[in-house]
Amino acid sequence: MNHGLKLIDTHTHIYLGQFDADRKAVIERAVAAGVKLQLMPNIDSTTVSSMLGVAAEFPGICLPMMALHPTSVKENYKEELDIIGNWLEKEDFVAVGETGIDLYWDKTFEAQQKEALSQHIHWAVQFGLPLVLHSRNSMKELFDVLEAHKHLSFTGVFHCFPGDVQQAKMAIDMGFMLGIGGVVTYKKSSMAEVVRAVGLEQIILETDAPYLAPVPHRGKRNESAFLVHIAEAVAGIKGASRAEVVAATTANAFRLFRL
Repeated sequence: MNHGLKLIDTHTHIYLGQFDADRKAVIERAVAAGVKLQLMPNIDSTTVSSMLGVAAEFPGICLPMMALHPTSVKENYKEELDIIGNWLEKEDFVAVGETGIDLYWDKTFEAQQKEALSQHIHWAVQFGLPLVLHSRNSMKELFDVLEAHKHLSFTGVFHCFPGDVQQAKMAIDMGFMLGIGGVVTYKKSSMAEVVRAVGLEQIILETDAPYLAPVPHRGKRNESAFLVHIAEAVAGIKGASRAEVVAATTANAFRLFRL
């Protein structure tokens, strides 16, 4: 029972193949659990049509973003950026996302990832959209690029925030929110410390489905209905009611994404 909850999953890849067999049922479960909106970050040119197809099939529930994911920044990144830019010109999106820097698997294209991120920052300014930032083994590099553009006016979220308390406060000082997902329910995670140290007004909730399912579903395919467990974990850490966490994080998401 959702008891009138109105949650927003600010980051789900519901358009990916992992959901092809039962996507409608997954979305219906989310709505039944009180998750009213699912925001979809793009990956690259190969995912645009499936993402926009889901947005068309579930209007007013599944809302698309547009960007080039840092792990998709390869030799052809300029062509990919041209495609992303064309989509931003001709369609409405809720964010420029997800972009960022990922140095976990491969550092070959670090310079190109930084260049792509700079382009995404300019798009965020041009189209008046928030940035959805992906960071893996790259917080220093990401902050360096953001700092280089601080003369511009932009905002956004550190999706699946990977940093420590000090970095959280740096992100907030730069005008960013923290995206909190299933990792906050993991025993060995330091996310509880981060959540404890920042205000509820700095947090939005996300699943990153199909990845990073929260306890008690850890290791399984994640889905937006599980956002309830993330809200409960945050409530426990903050000593707040689940309703307070839902109200605050939903208001934050409405404000950030201008929903």
